[in-house]
Amino acid sequence: MTDLQQLSELDYDALGDRLPRRHRPLATALARKTLRLLGWRLLGKIPNIPQAVIIGAPHTSNVDGVPALLTMLALGLDIKIMGKKQLFAVPIMAQILAWVGVIPIDRDAKGSVLQANIDRFATGAPLLLALAPEGTRKYSVAFRTGFYYLAMRAGVPIVPVALDYPTKTVRFLPVFYPTGDYDADLAVILENYRGIKGYHPDQMAQVLQDLG
Repeated sequence: MTDLQQLSELDYDALGDRLPRRHRPLATALARKTLRLLGWRLLGKIPNIPQAVIIGAPHTSNVDGVPALLTMLALGLDIKIMGKKQLFAVPIMAQILAWVGVIPIDRDAKGSVLQANIDRFATGAPLLLALAPEGTRKYSVAFRTGFYYLAMRAGVPIVPVALDYPTKTVRFLPVFYPTGDYDADLAVILENYRGIKGYHPDQMAQVLQDLG
């Protein structure tokens, strides 16, 4: 288990040189200041790796987008998230989404999302892809498995991130390299989320609620 006492304040100046960056000094400075004003802290360490699947949980409200987006901007890292391709139909919206780091996906084509992302990693280009393993803001029983099999088939590690509202902390948890044993690996990943509470605790996935 990774609790609050085990994690130190994230050092922005200690981010590794292999991580993909965004050079937006003004946006980065404003995001860091806004996080401080809102009382949020970033804890833990981000591994110095060019490719990874980042999973963020719990995800129980649209409100999660505020600390999540501010964190992405504050880090100055080029972290990608996925959005429906229909959102890119309007040119001005497409520009905004691209600036944020959203990449278009076709949810209607079965199996294409997983393979498209595997192909993105296969190019060897730096890619940090962030996903919400619960797959919904509403209550669910378990994590969806897509994040795991994406990391496994792409040959990249998983970086778990926790959004804890009672302490207002975004926690970067220990990097995990999948072994192919989903059940055993998920148990290890989940253990680091013990005690974490989302914006709506009763809407967290049951696997998170079971951790207490």
